[in-house]
Amino acid sequence: MREVYLDNSATTRPYPEVVKAVLAAMEDYYGNPSSLHRKGVEAGRAVARAREAVADSLGVEASNIIFTGAGSEAINLAVKGLQPGRKGKHVITTAVEHPAVLNACGQLRERGMEITVLPVNNVGMVDPEDLTRALREDTYLVSIMHVNNEVGAVQPLADISAVIKEFRGAGRKLFWHVDAVQAYGKLPLRPPELGIDLLSVSAHKVHGPKGVGALYAAPGTPLKPLVAGGGQEWGLRSGTENVPGIAGFGVAAGIIAREARETAPKLFNLKKKLVDGILAAVPGAVLNGPACREDEPGCAPQIANISFPGLRGEVLLHALEGRGVYVSTGSACSSRKKPGSHVLRAMGLAEQLVEGAVRFSISTLNTAAEIDYAVEVTAGVVHELRELYG
Repeated sequence: MREVYLDNSATTRPYPEVVKAVLAAMEDYYGNPSSLHRKGVEAGRAVARAREAVADSLGVEASNIIFTGAGSEAINLAVKGLQPGRKGKHVITTAVEHPAVLNACGQLRERGMEITVLPVNNVGMVDPEDLTRALREDTYLVSIMHVNNEVGAVQPLADISAVIKEFRGAGRKLFWHVDAVQAYGKLPLRPPELGIDLLSVSAHKVHGPKGVGALYAAPGTPLKPLVAGGGQEWGLRSGTENVPGIAGFGVAAGIIAREARETAPKLFNLKKKLVDGILAAVPGAVLNGPACREDEPGCAPQIANISFPGLRGEVLLHALEGRGVYVSTGSACSSRKKPGSHVLRAMGLAEQLVEGAVRFSISTLNTAAEIDYAVEVTAGVVHELRELYG
């Protein structure tokens, strides 16, 4: 039985070069980067090289990159670490954000902040006009993701940027955070070009190691650390740096930067092959999110969320796993208190579509042959389950 891994939005298989870099750092650069002796200097240089690589991949200065212990930590540092100023007490986000954003905003609400959650349309996209209407004199933070991690909806960042720039044009202070964890390495994004103040990314979503994230913070952004200690990472993230993880992140960042032009087209072709194949082979299957077309700007190239009405996504997941195809039913970071996707519910999907949803997420390490196998197996498993459960 062959294995086809299609859960790349949960995590990715590290590049071989990344694994080598992590091992080399553990064996050779084991000093503390804050130490003044040679071993410390070597470790510090490894961190500096990685910082440059991550910065280059985003088109920003290395001094504006803060390494964290995860993408979720980078998000929390952006959302909770941003200082609101004297008048700020209002935050705007969306109903389809990652739990790290939504739960961080929930903690801000407990501190007395007011949170506005913007709705989305039936494919998971925000209307910039809703943002315009929601902005207030006391709004100090807008947190809107780039690519949704469950349905692959690409938010209209250029239009959102125009709204924010117009609001700022009246002399108001407003900061913009973008969760780019699912966009990084797949879609081009240069924070300064759009006026993004804070942008969070994660290493293990781009074939790097787990346990490493990064936050881009524009110069002058008023952040306060969430972790107190020795003042590492420009005083914004204390704790001895994870040198092996950061070194691996740097290598992954270098690879995705070199392959940037080829990545999105390759991913999209594989996704289209998968979506077209499943929709043709499985009667009643429904694609959730933007249409899978090259002329659809809201369609991310690597994520396909498909519902199979009459079946439960979790049952289908395990049946596919039994044939060597690995998928998910949504975000690996979602709360299990309420089964089903908060994203699909925010899109207004019928409950049977929510219950029967499966997320397929592709990486450049996947092949066309693997996609063909996944389509064949999915069609067969769905047929068998429908026969079994009627």
